[in-house]
Amino acid sequence: MSAGSEKVIREVIREDIRGRTAYHVPQAEGMVKLDAMENPYPLPEALRREIAEAVASARINRYPDPKAPALVKRLREVMGIGPEYGVLLGNGSDEIIHMIMQSVARPGAVALWPQPNFFMFGLYAQLAGLRDVGVPLRADFTLDTGPFLRAMREHRPPVVFIAYPNNPTGNLFSEDAIAEIITAAPGLVVVDEAYHAFARKTFMTRIAEFPNLVVMRTLSKLGLAGIRLGYAVAHPEWIGEFDKVRSPYNVNVLTQIVAELALAHYDAFDARAREIIAERERLTGELGKVRGVTVFPSEANFVLARVPEATRVFEGMKRRDVLIRNLHGSFPLLDQCLRFTVGTPEENRRSFAAFAEALAEALPGR
Repeated sequence: MSAGSEKVIREVIREDIRGRTAYHVPQAEGMVKLDAMENPYPLPEALRREIAEAVASARINRYPDPKAPALVKRLREVMGIGPEYGVLLGNGSDEIIHMIMQSVARPGAVALWPQPNFFMFGLYAQLAGLRDVGVPLRADFTLDTGPFLRAMREHRPPVVFIAYPNNPTGNLFSEDAIAEIITAAPGLVVVDEAYHAFARKTFMTRIAEFPNLVVMRTLSKLGLAGIRLGYAVAHPEWIGEFDKVRSPYNVNVLTQIVAELALAHYDAFDARAREIIAERERLTGELGKVRGVTVFPSEANFVLARVPEATRVFEGMKRRDVLIRNLHGSFPLLDQCLRFTVGTPEENRRSFAAFAEALAEALPGR
């Protein structure tokens, strides 16, 4: 790049943007990919044929219906969303986070959450000009309500985000603690239920109780990560405000068609989720037998473990063509932690074998 171009970039692009790096997705071609909490199972063959027929006749020359009535109707039926609540669709739940942050941002305002938590909360807060404040969890990753309530009183955040179960730790916070936070919050509380299919617990049934509650979910973990669909449910007044910052036609025609058809077969996705839960328990048990490894309880589709020499073990697994997530260095509480997405039984077998070999390599003579 020429010196002139660099000068113009410095003058035009925000300093905080220039200081960032773009979101990086590791190459995983030919590897057992267990780093992104994806569902490892393909769609059933019959459903794939049904989708192919529907997509073949899709009117992709036309803009999509921004209200997506057929999809919203199906979501209400399958997820038990009453007609008294509003539904907001997003290009993944990431876009919904972005819309909410934009809606509440004002100079000096704070967005608050437990820490560690989903890193995109902080990114979208900063992009919207909010100050992001994380309240550390306890050492066992449980939520300490005292410091959290004090932080809310100090910062008066217009929005609080709580992942339920938490990402990247996998545990469910106390339901009573979250209810106490929602009651005391000066503004909006977003409960992110991305892993609802594996936790089987929800705040969706408590929206009537809390006028400031938004429940956010995604279809990605069910096995539809490739179509990028998230949704939020709240009292309609909130949804009406968020809708004002939604990009026109943000959920495309193909996503609407595929999601609506897939949700008609929700029982098949639910059965796969139950298989993943069983595999999660088996993987947790195997990891827990390894000396020096601490495995944390998970209600999601991944398992967090603290291991000796986490980075060396991570690299050793990569050399054995197994890709997991190294969280060491991301937050102090995640020191020496690795995160294992739960895959198929065969993928989990290969993952654990690679882990055992990499650990032995990292700790020779142990």
